[in-house]
Amino acid sequence: QVQVVESGGGLVQAGGSLTLSCTASGLTFDDYIMGWFRQAPGKEREGVSCISWSGRNTYYADSVKGRFTISRDNRKNTVYLQMNSLKPEDTAMYYCAAALALTTDWGTPPASADFHYWGQGTQVTVSS
Repeated sequence: QVQVVESGGGLVQAGGSLTLSCTASGLTFDDYIMGWFRQAPGKEREGVSCISWSGRNTYYADSVKGRFTISRDNRKNTVYLQMNSLKPEDTAMYYCAAALALTTDWGTPPASADFHYWGQGTQVTVSS
């Protein structure tokens, strides 16, 4: 049974940093593209960042470029999202997800439908 578990969310002041972690089990981790999505109340889910199995390809939403960094450790079945210079508009539930392939190019927002396995989410709240 596949499990995807996020951790690392919390409350932080604007300008602060957080690192989210996501560990997946029950699958061959380095077969999968890993992604981070977020959803704020009343808004649609947004693809924040993705990383290929090798780490060679990454995607970042324009809203987080230069502030967020995605990485993965295939030995630990874990993907990370380092978030710096956080803004109140980054407040959302952050979800980790796994996909075997993307139907989108690496320079374009990922399609949620490509991701088969999802975690329960971890809340990030940025106060002003």
